[in-house]
Parts: sequence; C-alpha cells; structure tokens
Amino acid sequence: MVAAEPSGDILSREVIEALKAHDPDLIIGGIGGEESAKAGIESPIDIAPLSILGLFEGLKAYGTVVKLADAAADAIIAFRPDLVALVDSWGFMLRVAQRIRKRAPEIKLVKLVGPQVWATRAGRAKTLAATVDHLICIHAMEAPYYAPYALPVTVMGNPALSRTQPGDGARFRQSSGIEPDGEMVLVLPGSRPSEIERVAPTLVEAAQQIKTARPDTAIVFAPAPPVRAMFLDRFGDLGAWSQVAAEGAERYDMMAAADLALACSGTVTSELAVQETPFLVGYKTGWITWALARFFLYKPTHITLLNIAADDTEIAPEYLQTKFKAGAIAHKAKSLLDDRSVLADQLRAQNNALDRMGEGVGKAPEIAAQTILDVLSAT
Repeated sequence: MVAAEPSGDILSREVIEALKAHDPDLIIGGIGGEESAKAGIESPIDIAPLSILGLFEGLKAYGTVVKLADAAADAIIAFRPDLVALVDSWGFMLRVAQRIRKRAPEIKLVKLVGPQVWATRAGRAKTLAATVDHLICIHAMEAPYYAPYALPVTVMGNPALSRTQPGDGARFRQSSGIEPDGEMVLVLPGSRPSEIERVAPTLVEAAQQIKTARPDTAIVFAPAPPVRAMFLDRFGDLGAWSQVAAEGAERYDMMAAADLALACSGTVTSELAVQETPFLVGYKTGWITWALARFFLYKPTHITLLNIAADDTEIAPEYLQTKFKAGAIAHKAKSLLDDRSVLADQLRAQNNALDRMGEGVGKAPEIAAQTILDVLSAT
C-alpha cells in the first residue's frame, strides 16, 4: 500500500484494516504517514515532502518528487510484493507505477482513486490504462472514460461517506467548555503545509471578524495532525479569542458540534456534510496554477464535490482565489448564523447532494479491499 498525502493515508489505513480482516495471514508492507503507521506499516521513506499544492508548486518540487518516486520504487521492489495499491496522488503515483512496470512487470498494479478525468485532462485515462492493471475509483461517472482502453474499473463510492459513524457533538462541547445551546464555528484550515501558508491566514482572519461581531460565539480551530505543529507555530496567539481542539480530539465530534464550519477545500467538506454540518469553502493556490486550471484544464464551475454532485450548482458557498477574502467569508457566515432558515435550507441541499454521491454498495474500504484480493488471486 502506497499513500503520499494525508487523505490518501487515511484511506490506505482503512483498506489495510479491511484486508487484514479478510485475510489475517496477508503480508502487507507500505509507504505512508501517521495513519498507515496505525495499521502497522513502517514506511521506509518520509512522505511529508509530497504534500504539494498546485501545478506550479509541483513543478518547482519536481526533483524531490522524482527522487522520492525512485526511492519508493526501490523499496517496493525490495519488498517483492505480488501487488501494489497506489492511493490517490496522481503525479507521484504515476511515476512510481511506471518505474515498477519497467523494472518488475510481474507485479500487479492497482490504482486506488483515479485522476479527476471528469474534471480535467481526460487523456490521463489512456495514460493510466497503459500503466496499471485495475482502477478502483470513487464515482460511477469515471468508468466510461476508461472503457475505450479496456482498463477494468471498480466503483467503491466516496470514502468520506463510508466513515458514517455520527459524531457526538454534545461530548465535544462538554469536554471543550462550550455550552450545549451556545453558538460554535469550527475552522478547518487545511492538511498541507502550503494550505497553512496560503489558506489558513484568511480563514483565521475571517473567524476573528466573526468573533468580534458575535462575542459569545465559540471559535474552534482544528488543524489536521500533519500540519498541527506548523499551524500552532504560525498562529500562536489564538488562545486569546478562540481555542484549538485538543490533539487527538475526535474529528467527527468536532464537526457534529458546530453550527457552521469554515473549511479549506478537500475531503473534509464531504465529511462535514455527512455530519450534517453546514459549511463555507475557501481555497487559494498560486496564480500560475490558478490560471492554467481555470482557463485551460478544469471543466466544472465549482471545486467542492458536493456542489459538483448538485449539477455544478453552489450549495456550499465557495470563496476561491480572487474571492477568497476574509471580509466576504465572515459576512456570509454571519448572515447564515443570523438566519437559521437559510442555514437549514443549505443543510437540506447538502443531504440531497450526499444521496447523489452515495455510489457503491457497501463501505468504500471494504469494496477496495475485496477488489485488491480479487486482482491478487486472478491469474
């Protein structure tokens, strides 16, 4: 199992656990981070440098990506696996797959989560089909892109929707000293170092404006574990007007406790929707990356999966690039908190979009694990 970023690392851990449940004697090695380590994986390389944001940023780090792809391929081939599952992270995983295919063509390759061919660069379907033996994807709409190239595809559904255990909002409020009927805004500032640099400052400023206008509102920050230390180092004065969730706090409890969330775009938005928490989305990347994506590469109008699932309409308000302003985000958040009927309408729309996203029969990690075992046993 190979994971390169925090969201992929979570999915990798879940699939490893499902594989072990199916076959306790299965020998599993891997490359990953903290989540993979929870499943007993001792990663031979540090994946932290792969948390890269944007096309231009990725180009600047190209040398690092190539070196890590070489190191990953060396470690994988030394392990001598029968199958390698490559989780998300298109650019890095493609390079790893190509190296393994060239050096050890007998190893079966499974791509777990495909590139967003439905949103940008459909030609990547041909590239992937020429490199791996099977694709396990999230959306049924992806499969037709691979049909011309005869790549077997299994739809597992959205992993975030499989993590359906409801959070205990009351438990989080009690442990954090927040009144049961008090107003709470949760801020999720990102999971990558580049997001803490580019996205977090604006979300912090927006949250502070909300607090100034609504002094009784509890503001809670929940940076992802991989960037927690970086976030605290950069924003060390938050304690005067807000709180940072305790390390190890249950993420779904936090989400369930919130009346509204300000979130960096990513997997976390689907998780918020599952916990029935209305949210606003913010994101900012480098200008070259933004221009290439917006004008040449990216097809949908929105970037949040929930909005795309709703026929590319804005259910959850998005504040991207030029619109990513603290004042605008704070103003929208205050208006939603002032009019709970509008907040309730957004929540109903989120739930309807979730129904449309709920593809796959069963939990995504279980489907992925069974598919991996099927490919492993096929001759």
